[in-house]
Amino acid sequence: MFSDTIAAIATPIGEGGIAVIRVSGLEALAVVERCFRPAGKSSKSPAKAESHTIHYGHVVRDGQVIDEVMLAVLRAPRTFTREDTVEISCHGGLLPAKLVLDAVLSSGARPAQPGEFTRRAFINGRIDLAQAEAVADLIHSRTELALQAANEQLAGKLSARINQLRDDLMRVLAHVEAHIDFPDEDIAPDTQAELLGKLRAGVAFMDALLRTANEGQILRRGIRVAILGRPNAGKSSLLNQLLGHDRAIVSPVAGTTRDTIEETANIRGIPVVFIDTAGLRDSLDEIEAEGIRRSRDTAAKADLILHVIDASEPLTEADAHWLAEFSANKRILIRNKVDLPTHASVEELQLRHLESGIRDPASQVVDMSCTTAAGLEELKDAIKNAVWSGQIGGEMLQAMSSSRHQDALQRSRTATIRAADALAGGLTLELVAADLRLAVGAVGEIVGKTSTEDLLDSIFSQFCLGK
Repeated sequence: MFSDTIAAIATPIGEGGIAVIRVSGLEALAVVERCFRPAGKSSKSPAKAESHTIHYGHVVRDGQVIDEVMLAVLRAPRTFTREDTVEISCHGGLLPAKLVLDAVLSSGARPAQPGEFTRRAFINGRIDLAQAEAVADLIHSRTELALQAANEQLAGKLSARINQLRDDLMRVLAHVEAHIDFPDEDIAPDTQAELLGKLRAGVAFMDALLRTANEGQILRRGIRVAILGRPNAGKSSLLNQLLGHDRAIVSPVAGTTRDTIEETANIRGIPVVFIDTAGLRDSLDEIEAEGIRRSRDTAAKADLILHVIDASEPLTEADAHWLAEFSANKRILIRNKVDLPTHASVEELQLRHLESGIRDPASQVVDMSCTTAAGLEELKDAIKNAVWSGQIGGEMLQAMSSSRHQDALQRSRTATIRAADALAGGLTLELVAADLRLAVGAVGEIVGKTSTEDLLDSIFSQFCLGK
């Protein structure tokens, strides 16, 4: 299939200034030659054009002009796929882009599968598998930190670390296999100590990478934060403040919010999906009761809860009930309406919080006024600190690992520890070598040096068309 010439629309579907159709493969220049007519003195046909040049002309089909275009000719190997590539910039809009693509397909190309351009870049050695995944992360980035982390991975900084780890493990494996080939020669004590030191250093290195896994997944997927509380506590006002615009309806009438509202915001570099929920109370209204049931479901699935308390009123038995019900969840208590005379004291909230099973309650209470935005920045800091450990530094962004990387590292770590224990315990070297092969193979999966078609299909099927 990789001998085929493929084509796809590389820009989002919809109306816009331009659309780009990407063509790649052995016959890319010949395919476009059949449907492109150069116009102007300096424009050339694709077959005659120099690499990395742009030409003005028209795309035609059956002798009829379809659109006025600019055509970029990129000859192998200096292209994204390391194949001959042509990119056609036509007028934006559903119809012009579709008709230009149809002209290219009728000239001999076939429709590209999702992620096939990036898959070809991997197959042809332009990038490794970790870098290929970074392309998707780059496209889906929702914050500057996520974008920076994806760029670091695309630049190969994670791959360089993984390749170094793999090389170190392979050196130990080669040494062990050499002694298997010459069974009469025992491993000298100083050599054994050196090999064990390398294996333990490899385990420590994997531990350091694994510590970034949670943060890496947070940057990629974001976190889900449920906003809970009794009616009129200020949940919808809080959502509007966190978003920076009016998204939820704010009303003094209790029970205004009857369904969940989801919106995404950038909180200290972390993509956060905030879910405003129906006010928590016993209700005979069937629709409101359904909204409260959904609030409970949302809280159960959330990574963090913002539990809003109306500080202008004394704490009630209902407050105590809801505080206890969500005590097992990671949460931040928010004393809202502190611009009004307060009745719900910090001390009482902390006591209720402590009674509900949360340790160190003082760090979990934030004073807030959704009317004046007082306390908003402190709340943003608290949200970040609740889900992120330590500082977000450049060194950490270089090593952010995904859930797939995490699984491979865990398997490699387990096999490396077994190999070290077997070597230190004087067990047969065949057992040591078997575990080291497993460790090397698992690490190789991250950069694609050991991969299966099923794995590649799973990764690249998540890409969009044209990428």
